[in-house]
Amino acid sequence: MEETDWGRHIAWDIGIHGVGVQLQTLLGADLVEQVYSRLVIDSNRAPGHPTSIPAVSDHTTIGANVALSAACRARREREILHPYHDQIAALLRQRQTPVALIALHSFTPRMNGKDRPWHVGILHHQDTRSARIMLDLLRQEGDLCVGDNEPYVLTATSDYTVPYHAEQGGLPYLEIEIRQDLIENEVGQISWAQRLARLLPLYWNAISTAH
Repeated sequence: MEETDWGRHIAWDIGIHGVGVQLQTLLGADLVEQVYSRLVIDSNRAPGHPTSIPAVSDHTTIGANVALSAACRARREREILHPYHDQIAALLRQRQTPVALIALHSFTPRMNGKDRPWHVGILHHQDTRSARIMLDLLRQEGDLCVGDNEPYVLTATSDYTVPYHAEQGGLPYLEIEIRQDLIENEVGQISWAQRLARLLPLYWNAISTAH
């Protein structure tokens, strides 16, 4: 890999850290972040998933992952993947009041030669009720192109955090994808955090009533 590859979307979800930190402050929420690059191990993939430690990402060979031994894979899971998910599970167990899991991600504006028009996407699998509420709220903003299971489709095999922590536990959840060029600087990150801080309580009120 070239040094510049570490700044590309293949290595991390560009901009979402700033959104998450701002949102944590605005809502008083718990925030759990993975500090390792997904090129080391993707914490949103199940242990042993074929793409959890990619040898190639967006046509770029990840040399350190080629022919990686089983022992090295197991070590990355033990030292990086499991502590991350253990922390999420511990926080969910400690909560004494109803809670929703909000998974924050960002996506590259262009992939495989195609532009992605969505400003934001809501991914869902089993809990379509939560998704519908948030999709409606985002569309009512009037200035957004909103993706429904775009730019990705959430499945039990392509995702891990939501299926494992939310769907298995019967928790309401949202998986939110924001386009990276909208949050590549602090101004955009603050703007999106403020928008979500305004909409998420409306979502919570609606889903609490629905439940």
